[in-house]
Amino acid sequence: MAKHEGALRFGAFIPPHHKVGLDPTIGLENDLTLIEHLDRLGYAEAWIGEHHSSGVETIASPEIMIAVASQRTRHIKLGTGVSSLPYHHPFVLADRIVQLDHVTRGRTMFGVGPGQLLQDATMLGIEPSTQRPRMEEALDVMLRLFAGETVTEKTDWFTCQDAVLQLKPYSDFDIAVAGAISPSGPRLAGKHGVGLLSLAASDPTGTERLAEHWSIVESEATAAGHAVSRENWRLLGPMHVAETREQARKDMEYGLCWLMESLSQVTMSGLDRFDDVDHIIDYLNETGRGSIGTPDMAAAHVQRMLDASGGFGCFLFRDSDFAAFPAKLRSYQLFAEEVAPRFTGQLAATQASNQRVKDSGGAGAVATQRSQEEAAARYAAQQRG
Repeated sequence: MAKHEGALRFGAFIPPHHKVGLDPTIGLENDLTLIEHLDRLGYAEAWIGEHHSSGVETIASPEIMIAVASQRTRHIKLGTGVSSLPYHHPFVLADRIVQLDHVTRGRTMFGVGPGQLLQDATMLGIEPSTQRPRMEEALDVMLRLFAGETVTEKTDWFTCQDAVLQLKPYSDFDIAVAGAISPSGPRLAGKHGVGLLSLAASDPTGTERLAEHWSIVESEATAAGHAVSRENWRLLGPMHVAETREQARKDMEYGLCWLMESLSQVTMSGLDRFDDVDHIIDYLNETGRGSIGTPDMAAAHVQRMLDASGGFGCFLFRDSDFAAFPAKLRSYQLFAEEVAPRFTGQLAATQASNQRVKDSGGAGAVATQRSQEEAAARYAAQQRG
């Protein structure tokens, strides 16, 4: 059984996935409320997506959401999950990210990807086959800008002429590349010595390739002269926690069928039907694609990810509206209370202390009773006095 060397961190990856037909303003407010909730519960990270179509993933600017969330929270780190680099001039985006690093006082994280939704690229006139090469070109320039270089670079889609940022980064903020099934993400993460966001970690094929992907990161990093750490490797997966399996299933009646059918329009799901919530829950749990159930089931799912990968730094809930908002908040609370401490090292001291009391054979109760009797005797003697 693989164990993480340090305290495993937990967080949420918030695309978001909001049910169509509900007030979008309330949906955005719920996203911010969720991040406040995560901060109070001690979650380490929240990553916020960028999308421009579908009516489901309704955040166009993760930077705006991060700026707002940073003023409502105290501790949690806030990342772009992810910024679609082909949609932006790299100098302008780098400038905004550094400003965000200052506004958040070093709580910004920068996640990058090529962009996923076909309609986003189509509306911008971008040929989908060019998105990953463009992402790599943009990331190379942005990393040089973050390092303080003056950059002159001309490609077929952007030009930087003696470009230099007017602000130095406030912190050495985390940067992570999104990866799924192919080795492209791990290769790029290793090449630049940055973190990896494994978006398909709980997909059976993705799970099988976790160890291989980290091997690619390390190999590419060594070749480029970088040092990489598993602390900067994040794994994602769908998860919902309730007091019982029956309650978890009931919670899923709200939106799981809708969600899985919606996601099937963007990526292959492997499901043959979307009208039976029990069928979908069984599919997710039995294939390991997710965990819908009790705290013990959630802990077992995280342990499977640790075993398959050999260790990583942070597990992220793939947040979605498959449960009503109050049930979602309760799920995160149950996980923080009952699951996370099993992996953060917070239980050993309290359990050992409690066991010492049990092992005393009631000595504390006996001592308390004796003290009370002695105090009563002293008082009686003083009264006789």
